[in-house]
Amino acid sequence: MTVLDGKKVSNDIKAEIAAEVEKMKANGEKVPHLAAVLVGNDGASLTYVGSKVRSCKRVGFESTLIQMPNTTSELELLKKIEELNENDDIDGFIVQLPLPKQIDTQKVLMAVHPDKDVDGFHPTNFGKMALDMSTFIPATPFGILELIERYGVETQGKHTVVIGRSHIVGRPMSILMGRKGFPGNSTVTLTHSRTKNITQIISQADIVISALGKPKFLKAEMVKDDAVIIDVGITRVPDETKEKGYYITGDVDYENVKKKASYITPVPGGVGPMTIAMLLKNTLLARERHRSRS
Repeated sequence: MTVLDGKKVSNDIKAEIAAEVEKMKANGEKVPHLAAVLVGNDGASLTYVGSKVRSCKRVGFESTLIQMPNTTSELELLKKIEELNENDDIDGFIVQLPLPKQIDTQKVLMAVHPDKDVDGFHPTNFGKMALDMSTFIPATPFGILELIERYGVETQGKHTVVIGRSHIVGRPMSILMGRKGFPGNSTVTLTHSRTKNITQIISQADIVISALGKPKFLKAEMVKDDAVIIDVGITRVPDETKEKGYYITGDVDYENVKKKASYITPVPGGVGPMTIAMLLKNTLLARERHRSRS
């Protein structure tokens, strides 16, 4: 059994990006600039955005954090996005989700210019991804592909079962694992809350990608021997015995499932760190696009 160590791989990627940024600086070129918009003060969102800003600093990117109050109107946020779209200094930006309920998330994601959409959520970029065209792949699926590739996990001809159909992970993963090339060329079954016989379907999978958000949903008896297990779930489970008052777990009953798996991602330390590394990689790509246009 091999642990797919997202922490190690993400550090490798950050080191590679930092080396590229050093070359840019040596040539007197502009370094990539990533901006993040945070509306409100959701605890998890503050943690994520803080982590993204620190990662930018580590690799030598410029970063801007725009914090807006919880009472921000949809119009005010759309105006801010328009400013960022037109600001030539910024290569890419993200709007941290979830947004307060007075704001239509879809409208906001549509307002981000596709060339600056380093989250890969804009329909233009999603469509290009589905058509195998060069584009920004959403950071979490991009991170999963990178883990699979760097560990040389065989995907061709395999049966991949994706659990969960969100636009952020489940649906893009189902498209990417079925595309031509590596990682890809697998036969994909997309399962979700309405799937009948889900346990039976999972038991036939060579690769399981779980993005359900249900703690320890995937049990050892549900997976076959030597299956590849990718756990995207991350849930805070209250626990008074812990210092923070909670512990973090994934969708997979890790201790038992790892005894049967050939490869498995831990939580934390698996897919999570990869997401930020790939956001940085997308920002690098955005800068290249930006330069080729100017």
